[in-house]
Amino acid sequence: MVAIMNEALELDVGHKVLEVGAGSGWHAATVAEVVAPSDVPKEEWGHVWTIEIVPELVLMAKKNIETNGFSDRITVLHGDGSLGYPPEAPYDRILVTAAAPDVPRPLIDQLKDGGIMLIPVGGLHFFQSLLKVRKEGDKVKVQDLGGVAFVPLRGRYGFR
Repeated sequence: MVAIMNEALELDVGHKVLEVGAGSGWHAATVAEVVAPSDVPKEEWGHVWTIEIVPELVLMAKKNIETNGFSDRITVLHGDGSLGYPPEAPYDRILVTAAAPDVPRPLIDQLKDGGIMLIPVGGLHFFQSLLKVRKEGDKVKVQDLGGVAFVPLRGRYGFR
């Protein structure tokens, strides 16, 4: 699923990426390898901000990211990811790793023109559609990439 999502995001060197749902930090590390590869000068690097609502997972992600040498390319934040992270917006890409009942408006608002968001949307109990959302000016185009099963997104625009 990580590979499918990364490919669908159309990642490139220099992209600013917001990940909602840090988990262990592994998915953010795979994204950082593309947007900020170690064989490219640092001034060309992008960055990944990953936000997690579960305090224990924040600590795990921070530890894993530091241990594996990604702390200069990934910032781990604690908070409600359904609200995004406005201080670093707009983002080239947004990746949501938990299922939402609908696409949260704050995330669309924080996406750059021409940006892509991937988000599982659907029911609370493990059947959702993985949506590829592309922002083009005032228009939002949505493509259904198929059925998936993710844990529920928590927070204001998630399942409370």
